Amino acid sequence: MFGCLVAGRLVQTDAQQIAEDKFVFNLPDYESINHVVVFMLGTIPFPERMGGSVYISYPDHSGMPVWQLLGFITNEKPSAIFKISGLKSGEGSQHPFGAMNLPQTPSVAQIGISVELLEQLAQQTPVANAAVSNVDSFTQFTQKMLDNFYNFATSFAISQAQMTPNPSEVFIPANVVLKWYENFQRRLAQNPFFWKT
Repeated sequence: MFGCLVAGRLVQTDAQQIAEDKFVFNLPDYESINHVVVFMLGTIPFPERMGGSVYISYPDHSGMPVWQLLGFITNEKPSAIFKISGLKSGEGSQHPFGAMNLPQTPSVAQIGISVELLEQLAQQTPVANAAVSNVDSFTQFTQKMLDNFYNFATSFAISQAQMTPNPSEVFIPANVVLKWYENFQRRLAQNPFFWKT
């Protein structure tokens, strides 16, 4: 169902199925890997309304596995490139592989794929700097438009003390605009085509 590719190595298609909805690839000598590609083989699609969150696990200084969310793949986005160099430090994030007791050796990282509902994937936040920039012009335009809108709207911000009563005018708190802006940016970063669903 899945494949994993590291530059200069053979393609891996031998994911271990550790649960009905969990798959793991081993990445020996992970310290020398900069990027990893995770993709669907095209033989079995995800069930309807499902996709796969992609995680990386590497041993911390005490040998315990640290899991971090890289991103996701779906039937509509069947492959993704992730930058994993530089992710070896820092704290892990919530992950679905905690109770699995997977064997971990010092120089072997693991790529985990967890099959989940698309709605759950949209709520997840990948670790910063894991996604390789392949932003298309539409996404660039959208990000620039969001920045411009936020900057324009907040340039009119005034405090409550500065407001003059005007019953015909509606005021929107600046923190509401900021929350919308941050949520839209997060969703756009996770899936540039989220607005189509």
